[in-house]
Amino acid sequence: MITRRFGRTGLEMPILSCGGMRYQHSWDDKEEGGITSEGQANLEACIRKALDSGINHIETARGYGTSEVQLGQILPRLPRGEMIVQTKVAPDITGGFRVGFEQSMRNIQLDHVDLLAIHGINNRDLWEETIRPGGALEAARQIIREGRASFLGFSTHAPCDLIEEIIASDAFDYVNLHWYFMNRTNRSAVEAATRHDMGVFIISPTEKGGCMHQPSEKLSGLCTPFSPIIFNDLYCLTDPEVHTISIGAAKPSDFDEHLKVLPLLGEQEIADQVYAIAGKLEVEFLKVNGFLMPPRWDRGLPSFCKVSGGINLQEIRRLWSLDRAFDMQTYGKLRYNLLGNGGHWFPGVNATEFDEAAIREIGEKSGIPDLATILSEAHARFGDAPRKRLQQD
Repeated sequence: MITRRFGRTGLEMPILSCGGMRYQHSWDDKEEGGITSEGQANLEACIRKALDSGINHIETARGYGTSEVQLGQILPRLPRGEMIVQTKVAPDITGGFRVGFEQSMRNIQLDHVDLLAIHGINNRDLWEETIRPGGALEAARQIIREGRASFLGFSTHAPCDLIEEIIASDAFDYVNLHWYFMNRTNRSAVEAATRHDMGVFIISPTEKGGCMHQPSEKLSGLCTPFSPIIFNDLYCLTDPEVHTISIGAAKPSDFDEHLKVLPLLGEQEIADQVYAIAGKLEVEFLKVNGFLMPPRWDRGLPSFCKVSGGINLQEIRRLWSLDRAFDMQTYGKLRYNLLGNGGHWFPGVNATEFDEAAIREIGEKSGIPDLATILSEAHARFGDAPRKRLQQD
């Protein structure tokens, strides 16, 4: 395993992390009594596969259903000093942040976590909730002072400008955020975290990064000689400002493709291939869509909160154009049908209904005269049964 210094924490972080969103029995923690022996065995096999591979960062959250409870059945039996354990608690959790943290610790059956994160500071209201007197930040700092956790971070799906503002507060040692080839909007936030010597943890590069585990034939061909998973991992990790990326394994074999990046990193020839593939993808994007692949998708169109009906125009245009360029319908459906059902984690609604005249006016002002057509085409291509954010198929 390759490790990198995780910012000012000083931890030697493996470049691949074991995320806890996919291997659990249920997204509903009320179902912990129904955990089957097969379900528990699968989780334990994932943890042992991770540790055997040198992936000693085990990450979970209070909001990941039965994940913490199931981890509590194995983590106390493993060498504690050889693991970096992280959990996350929402700033607005019922009962307060401290109550949520104590529940997490009872669940995982440990006295101490190396990394504690305030989970999902996704908008300004949640940031203000975090920093208010008696809020999550105050509670988390007290937990650090008590020695129950070593370092404090935050995870976020917020707009890039707000992420940078939170980073600038210098209240955190590390950040969990999204950044990968198919959505590079948060690049300046990664750079801001580096200036503050924070650890940078890229979350969900495989699924939310483009369903790289379910690629189209076209995308696979464009990523040759690598698989889309390997290309995307290398794209992230070739950047030295990225310290680790999450593998949300549902079963032990899900680690295998990611582990193939280890002998490839650090070779200039490989880095050149990664940049060449990125260039090839950008050329194809331009050829099909007639405009350059944006470095930031949050520019050019108004935010959902400024659009009649709350339609997330920025995200719908992103999904529509990626699908046109790379045949990413599976990814488009996954994300599009969350709109209207994802709360502050994935805000705004899809284009089931829209005021065509109002959308055309926005399109004209934004230099995208075919915006109404884009919405109609996206809905025809992606519209399906609504999805919940925490949904097991």
